Amino acid sequence: MYVERDCSVCLAKSLNCFAKLPPEDKAYISSFKSSTITKRGQIIFHEGRTPQGVYCLNDGKVKIYRLGCDGKEQVVRIVTPSSFFGLRALISGWNYSTAAVTLEDSVVCFIPKRPFLKVTLKYPDVSHCLMVALSSLLEDAESKLLSLAQKPVRERLAETLLALHEVFNKNGGNNHINLSRTDLANIIGTATECVIRLLSEFKDEHLIDINGRKISIRNFEELKKIGKIN
Repeated sequence: MYVERDCSVCLAKSLNCFAKLPPEDKAYISSFKSSTITKRGQIIFHEGRTPQGVYCLNDGKVKIYRLGCDGKEQVVRIVTPSSFFGLRALISGWNYSTAAVTLEDSVVCFIPKRPFLKVTLKYPDVSHCLMVALSSLLEDAESKLLSLAQKPVRERLAETLLALHEVFNKNGGNNHINLSRTDLANIIGTATECVIRLLSEFKDEHLIDINGRKISIRNFEELKKIGKIN
């Protein structure tokens, strides 16, 4: 279902790399952009497909993941409002190495490749901002690989809960993490049963509260110690 989202007044545009574009360029982007209300669990793009543009999340949450050789998901990151996604494939000219699916009802905007690149090349500050964003994603990926290689599951879970707290409460959240146990397990690279057991331990240790699938952190400092976060 299509919905109107004006780039010149959209909250997401005020927070990302297009924030300081002149009104006429925001209007130019907006004239090509389409915005869609997507239900929870809807695939936005598939791994291996050729990108035709870039996506920007206006509202909701999106999961970026890839499938392993055994068909198991590995969650790469969670996209929050104001963020572009599908950007690396578009700029590199490669096919998508990941897939994207909504974690909740969301509003997803799509900007075709030609107008997006035209505006990006026109303004060096925008190009620089996008490079910084891509560099940040690379740094996050390297940190995650290091954590997977060197930390046991209990430490990885503590570290991940703290990171997810920031993700889910960015731009004014509800102070909880709303994620399935399977997705959480796929983020830290372990079995769902292991995550359920460790979450129960954390709850018994008064580190977190659990209400259905919602997780709230009670003791940030102790989780930092467990996750060995400086």
